[in-house]
Amino acid sequence: MQQKGLLNRVSDVSLPSSDDIDSKDIIIALWKGKLIIAVVTFVCAAIAVVYALTAKQVWTTQSLIAYPQGSDFSDYRQMVSDYQPIFDIYQDDGTVLISHKLDDIILPKTLFDIFIQQFESRANKKAYIGDNVEFQRELNQVKADVQGSTERDVTKQESRLYNEWFAKLAADHEANQYTLQGQLSTADDSYAFLSGYIDFVAEKSRSIAVANFYSVVASKRSEIMQQQALFTDQARSRLLNERAQAQYALEIALAAGLDKPQQNLNSEDLFAINIGADALAAKVKVLGGLTQLSIIEPRLHQLNAKFDLLNNLTINPDVVFNTFQFIESPEKPISRTSPKRPLIAIFGALFGGILGAIIVLIRAFLPKKED
Repeated sequence: MQQKGLLNRVSDVSLPSSDDIDSKDIIIALWKGKLIIAVVTFVCAAIAVVYALTAKQVWTTQSLIAYPQGSDFSDYRQMVSDYQPIFDIYQDDGTVLISHKLDDIILPKTLFDIFIQQFESRANKKAYIGDNVEFQRELNQVKADVQGSTERDVTKQESRLYNEWFAKLAADHEANQYTLQGQLSTADDSYAFLSGYIDFVAEKSRSIAVANFYSVVASKRSEIMQQQALFTDQARSRLLNERAQAQYALEIALAAGLDKPQQNLNSEDLFAINIGADALAAKVKVLGGLTQLSIIEPRLHQLNAKFDLLNNLTINPDVVFNTFQFIESPEKPISRTSPKRPLIAIFGALFGGILGAIIVLIRAFLPKKED
């Protein structure tokens, strides 16, 4: 009986339907609840303002770079060009085949790619941010927060912090240009952060470019030394063979009593005696005292000349050049990246107004329980 009475009471309640609520009712309800809307709007706006004032600031310094011009690496290119004759091929007929092995080393794209690779290197970023005071403070805080945790948790938190800082140094690709970015909590810090890293990477890039060139030259030096050893052995073997043949021919000529050149003898014999014993004795003497093996093997002369040039040239590890050019140099930012305080305050107020209106409408049109 009680349940039946309750159902009857519910059926007697007139619930407002969507058709019964018009814009006039809404406006009246909002006007009556204007105080609630104002309070909620003020509270949300105040929270937004407090957040905007206390949130960590982010300032972004940017720079635009592109492929280097010829003048940016002229000294490096000249140093490389000095080694060009060592790589060229000199033929027997006097012609020279120009080698292109050194061309890639001095291409603007090659140098620029080295810089970008080093800029985006996590190892370089880690080495650079390790000396940053702000990073050290955050790292110490992380270590203090995870004190007593497992080694895995400590490593995880430190890795997360490093990844956050790696993202503060970014390079965005646009055609043949890159926009470099550095972010920190003040304009001065972000400018110093990016400028310092660019200098740090530029020095790394120069060292790698010189090291790559040194590797190519070292490889060529090894190749020349191997060829020298091979041709020297061949020349010595040929010299010994020539001297032995001349000695045998001398003995035959002496036995035959042929002291002077003979016109009627074949010069193509294994032990040619047509030049006579006197000439053969002179030949044996000359071959026995011959030390200049390039006379026997002409290619040794070219190799020796290249090796001498290698020894006279020096690779300067401190050569000054740029692997990129600035389209826009880093400049101190004039406005913060975040937080956008005016926008946060405006959105906070808007959110508060909407929230307050929703609260008022719910209170006005939600069916009330009967006592």
